[in-house]
Amino acid sequence: MTEVRPGPAASDSLWERDEEVTAILRAVEALCSDRASHGELLVLQGEAGLGKTTLLARTRRIAEARGCTVWSARGGEVLRSVPFNVVRQLLQPALLSLMPEEAREYLGEWYGIAGPALGIAEPGGGQADPRSVCEGLVAAVSRLAGRDWPLVLMIDDVHWADEESLRWLAAFAGRLTELSVLLVVTRRPGEVSGDSAQLLEAVAAAAGVRTLSCLSPEATAALTRSTLGAHADGPFCREVWAVTDGNPYDTVELLAKVRDSELDPVEAHAGELRDLNRSARGGGLVARLEELGIDATRFAWAAAILGTDISVQLVARLATMNRDDAARCAELLREARILTEPDPATAGAGEGDLEFVHPLIATAVYSSIPDALRTAMHGIAAQVVTDSGLGAAAASRHLLQVHPDDDEELVDQLRQAAREHLAVGAPEAARRCLERALLEPPTPEVHARVLYELGCATLLTAPATTIDHLQLALSMPGLDGTTRVDAVWRLSQALLHNNQLEDAVRTVEAEAARHPPGPVRLRLQAVQFMWEGLHTGETITPDRSERLAELAAGCTGRDNSERALLILRGFDAMARGENAEEVAELCDRALVNGRLAPGLGWTDTEWGIELLLMLASAYAYSDRLDRAEALYNEALRAYENAHWSGGHLALAYAYVGLGHRRRGRLREAEQALRESLAIAERVGRGLPLYWTATCNLVDTLLARGHVEEAWEIAERYGFAPPYPATIVIPDPRSVRGRLLLAAGRTKEGVAELEAAEQAAAVRGHHNPVMVPWAADLARALAVEDPARAARLASDVRRQAERFGTDTAIGEALRCAAALETGPRAVALAAQAVTFLEASPCQYEHAAARVEHGIVAGSAAELRRGLALARSCGADGLADRARAALESNGIPLEDTD
Repeated sequence: MTEVRPGPAASDSLWERDEEVTAILRAVEALCSDRASHGELLVLQGEAGLGKTTLLARTRRIAEARGCTVWSARGGEVLRSVPFNVVRQLLQPALLSLMPEEAREYLGEWYGIAGPALGIAEPGGGQADPRSVCEGLVAAVSRLAGRDWPLVLMIDDVHWADEESLRWLAAFAGRLTELSVLLVVTRRPGEVSGDSAQLLEAVAAAAGVRTLSCLSPEATAALTRSTLGAHADGPFCREVWAVTDGNPYDTVELLAKVRDSELDPVEAHAGELRDLNRSARGGGLVARLEELGIDATRFAWAAAILGTDISVQLVARLATMNRDDAARCAELLREARILTEPDPATAGAGEGDLEFVHPLIATAVYSSIPDALRTAMHGIAAQVVTDSGLGAAAASRHLLQVHPDDDEELVDQLRQAAREHLAVGAPEAARRCLERALLEPPTPEVHARVLYELGCATLLTAPATTIDHLQLALSMPGLDGTTRVDAVWRLSQALLHNNQLEDAVRTVEAEAARHPPGPVRLRLQAVQFMWEGLHTGETITPDRSERLAELAAGCTGRDNSERALLILRGFDAMARGENAEEVAELCDRALVNGRLAPGLGWTDTEWGIELLLMLASAYAYSDRLDRAEALYNEALRAYENAHWSGGHLALAYAYVGLGHRRRGRLREAEQALRESLAIAERVGRGLPLYWTATCNLVDTLLARGHVEEAWEIAERYGFAPPYPATIVIPDPRSVRGRLLLAAGRTKEGVAELEAAEQAAAVRGHHNPVMVPWAADLARALAVEDPARAARLASDVRRQAERFGTDTAIGEALRCAAALETGPRAVALAAQAVTFLEASPCQYEHAAARVEHGIVAGSAAELRRGLALARSCGADGLADRARAALESNGIPLEDTD
């Protein structure tokens, strides 16, 4: 409702809103009753004018009467392109009230991440990770909530919030159970679409949504009589309700006009109500505004252009009038109930003197500005903002509205604004600026660079769009040297993320051919081999491994391109099952004094995470687990310290889990992998990182003997064909086949393992530890087709001996022992124990001990296997050892 009330009775009452007020009272009481109480979210939904803002004002009064701290913000229809606008309004007053060192202390490690988005810290260099910024904002509110308990947060017109604030709100709403905070938001239904609509639905899903209804005829009559007097007769009151459809805002405005016109509220004058009502909205409001004079109209237009922080001085500059005339116009507009002083229930962080009485009025005034004049005023507003020293990003929302006019300076301003948006974690805002810059259009000399910058801005959010921009940029003059090479690298990344891996390879291959032999060409060749190495389909170039080996043979590791080729050659050799000692030697040559070289760190973007995961995995499957785990843990620390909370962090947790799984620490592996899967779920299903987390978790649960839980995870997260086009470690077909066998679905399991056999043959992947289909298939076929099972076991042993690790050989001997009986089985099982005892893989060692104890009937061996199984967290293996002991009448003694 309007803040300027026509009568005291109306201002003191919320008509027919008892249920909503009761819910607010109950929520505030619950918040104040216990510092450890769970947070709560209330969503008040309704069409314009149904009293949502008035309910927020009542919420403020209730909360403050109970001693609560109240922070508030409001979305704005013309401000939706301003990133972090709403969350800044919400938090800035609290943060700016602190000394700089206090704000730093409260935000802690998040200060450098969230501070720039909140406008209280300078951004660092480069592009901020949007997901990390969102996490930082959640952390900022969480920490400040602890200081200012009991805390009530209010957001009015959340449907007009900027997308960045909506992302924070959706994430924060999902964490409210961990905080003692009351969050109250208002929204209109159906105002937005796309990502913003999805985010709003996510917020609503975490709340109890209360939909407001129009006033009944009885409430409208009571409001009419409380405003105009008890003598207002029934027919007049019914006409008020009919004219306004029971909309509270329209009703209050109409009754104000009745009072102003001194109309007697009786049936004889009821016919005049429709004309009076028309003057409150749309064309009637515009006509009423024009009656106030051209200066007042210009002032109102300028205020609508600004949208927020409306000060008389700033409006005067935009409307080109002196201070006295501006003050006079402001007073006229206040008296006309068009502008008012900011209401504390919706006041944000700005220092404006005025705001529109209601968003409906702001929209009507903004829409009434002639198109050409509105565009010109936005241009002037951009200059005013720039001259005020607020920066290109602050001016960009106005620049977006200016008509294209071959303006080189405007293109430069928009490019600078995009850089500022990227630096605070707002790539969508950067995208809008650069797309607008293309419409200007840029001069031929900078056109390709704008496209390149646009491609960089959309890489994380829209790979298909990035592909179009970068391909066009590379087809135009203007991209040279390192910028062109970087554009090709980013284009190949986008193609990879868009499931166009073969196109990614061809793009890099073609660019490499344009360059003479040297560092640039070598880098591009390394990228080509990297993408080919990640592909799971048919080999893109049949002689790839030979060419890679030839190219890497001449590398000494003098620069990062050579180091990348050594890593790629080491990973390829590991996957193909070549000698593990040579694999480790290749990987060691890629390091500098045993560490990653500068520019090849986990947070460096020149090469990407894929290369380093190949390095660590080559170590992991070559029995150099100490080196692999050091790299996995280094990745996790790097991403946590940098507050990268998206796909990189999910992969780091997944590979930390893989390291634990290889080591035999199954409980720790499960914990890390569940964390990885939780992060991957937020990033999005179907991505390779999602498969990595799911595959490793299923594999770990099977090792623990938790078959039903492994099956439930596979079903819930879609761990089934079709598989992704990029390599997942360990091989998902092999893990899926093992799962099917464990679940008793032998025929399906055999088919899946045979599919794994075919896929491995295409890629030339013969490492029996990384792609373990053969040993499982041999066991599954032992009864039905013993001859084939024996051939498979023989092949596994041959490949294991070629690879040469204790783990590979020990696992091959375990497989061979499972197909034999009598002394031959005992001898092979004993040999498996010998090799796996020297292996770093303790689960496999435990399994070999138990199996040897069973075939040899050795209580001592079974007890040793049981102790190892228990230390690994292999519950199923431990149960098997106990059962073997009990079936042979052997006392368990101290085994439990």
